[in-house]
Amino acid sequence: MRHFLALDLKDDPALIAEYEAYHRDIWPEVRAHLKAHGVTGMEIHRLGTRMVMLMETDDARYDAGAMALATRDDPKIRQWEEQMWKFQAPTPWTPEGEKWVEMTRIFQL
Repeated sequence: MRHFLALDLKDDPALIAEYEAYHRDIWPEVRAHLKAHGVTGMEIHRLGTRMVMLMETDDARYDAGAMALATRDDPKIRQWEEQMWKFQAPTPWTPEGEKWVEMTRIFQL
């Protein structure tokens, strides 16, 4: 399944550059965590401070709730998420306490 999610970055060119540098070489533990939870592919695109993530998942293995719990329980993944929050900001439409927000499909060909 494909998931499209949105998140903003703080409007600071130096922070954006640092964020992109982290994502050119993500930590091996982050890659392993994503794969272990059924994420089969991921791309993040940016326009200004708005980011859109395309996440492809294996429906037989992917469970967003289980992945969130595993994120909370894994110190290295939690460290990554806390580090990334230095650069990130919720969109105006992101529910309280969330980071990425699922986008609504409005057209498909």
